[in-house]
Amino acid sequence: MHTFEYDKSVRLNSNTAIIMAERATISLDEESHSFLTEIADGNKSAYINELLKREKKRLLEEAILKANQEESEDIDYQKEIASWDATLNDGLE
Repeated sequence: MHTFEYDKSVRLNSNTAIIMAERATISLDEESHSFLTEIADGNKSAYINELLKREKKRLLEEAILKANQEESEDIDYQKEIASWDATLNDGLE
């Protein structure tokens, strides 16, 4: 089992904006650690950060799709939307 710790630090990017990195400790089994080491191209933190951002985006997209599906099945909501559709051609912006 491997444990990684990342320090909370202040770094400057190319625009000299301050970026704060939070500290996290995680434990990985040998197989996961080997895979991460192999695939991360020397920067495990950046790789894990990117994976988390993608998963967050995927979950948001999934929630939006579910909400849209629920709205499409809601007869009362569809009637309300249809009544507002009549205002689309009124010339108002």
